[in-house]
Amino acid sequence: QVQLVESGGGLVQAGGSLRLSCAASGGTFSRYHMGWFRQAPGKEREFVSIISRSGISTDYADSVKGRFSISRDNAKNTVYLQMNSLTPEDTAVYYCAAAGSYSSLPRNAVDAWGQGILVTVSS
Repeated sequence: QVQLVESGGGLVQAGGSLRLSCAASGGTFSRYHMGWFRQAPGKEREFVSIISRSGISTDYADSVKGRFSISRDNAKNTVYLQMNSLTPEDTAVYYCAAAGSYSSLPRNAVDAWGQGILVTVSS
């Protein structure tokens, strides 16, 4: 079972940028499609972005399209989420996820979750 650890969260002003990282261990990273989810206070966890095993295919929630960019480095067993033009509505705990199925990951059908990392965007 792969283990996932997020890093890079913190406090940023509206309009700023952050890059989240998710380091994987204990499994064959390149076998997994990887994704990011987030959970804002008082809300359900929601899908943010996904990247395929090879990195060729990506997809985003409408709320982050054009502002967020997902990428991966299979040599470093790491997936990234570059977040630009942040707004207070992006404040949430962000979770990294690994899944064997590309189509199932956005529906929360994942094989492993990270512990989550807080991103706070101040106005």
